[in-house]
Amino acid sequence: MYSNGERISEDHHFNDHIEAKVPVQIYLDQTHRDIGYVERVTHSFIKVNSTYYNRGLYTFVSRPGY
Repeated sequence: MYSNGERISEDHHFNDHIEAKVPVQIYLDQTHRDIGYVERVTHSFIKVNSTYYNRGLYTFVSRPGY
C-alpha cells in the first residue's frame, strides 16, 4: 500500500488509509502534532482523533505498522 514515512495528500490516499485502517502522522512545519486514524476527509480538512486538521497547513505521513 504505502511506505512508512510516505507523504500523503490526495483524497484517495486518505480514503485508502480509512479503508485499510492505517494510521497517519501529522506534522506542522517539521514538528509532530498527532498520530491516529483518519475519520473523515473533506476538501479542506482531515479529521483524526476527533480533530480537524487543515490540509493546507499540516503535512500527513503514512505510518503502516504503527
